[in-house]
Amino acid sequence: MKPADDPEAMGYFKEQARTYAARAAAHGVDLDQFAGTHAPHALFIACADARLVPAWITGSRPGELLELRTHGGTVSRYQPENPSRDAVTIEFAVDRLNVSDIIVCGHSHCEVVNAAVCPETDGRAGDGAQSTGPAGAGAQKPSDITTGDLTAAGHLHVARQLDVLSDYPCIALRMADHRLRLHAWFHELETGATLQYRPAANAFLPL
Repeated sequence: MKPADDPEAMGYFKEQARTYAARAAAHGVDLDQFAGTHAPHALFIACADARLVPAWITGSRPGELLELRTHGGTVSRYQPENPSRDAVTIEFAVDRLNVSDIIVCGHSHCEVVNAAVCPETDGRAGDGAQSTGPAGAGAQKPSDITTGDLTAAGHLHVARQLDVLSDYPCIALRMADHRLRLHAWFHELETGATLQYRPAANAFLPL
């Protein structure tokens, strides 16, 4: 793995940025359409971990997936008097963009969840989860998880975010009349498999 300050990595990023328009055209993407409306199909909430790439996982094209990346993939609780930045994004996706689906996707080897379960493994990530909360005021902290099984802890953390989202009035209203669906996913970095929470089985199972 290249070090973070590797100049070759930055050079590659710049070259990809320079050729973006040509690559988009080669894949049949008409960039002119993005000067108009913004109408993504879904909101994808995930950890900011660079190893998790929503567009790769979903195969989405530009304009199809609205991404919200937070520390640990954590969602702030609904607080109308003091909304967090991620809460504003969620309400924008639901009220203004009218997304039909919200996906909360956790992943294996999440440093935030792991540090919350085993603080001795990474004090820095653990401190972040223990103090102000990963996603701002009112956040559901990974440190609330008590299980020592890291995979189970990751699954539980993702499922809890759906409970938090369900408390948003805009989400509850649209779920009540079947205009919005919530999904809890868990991506295994080491295998590439993605699991989805199935309420009937009370378990994460393959998509």
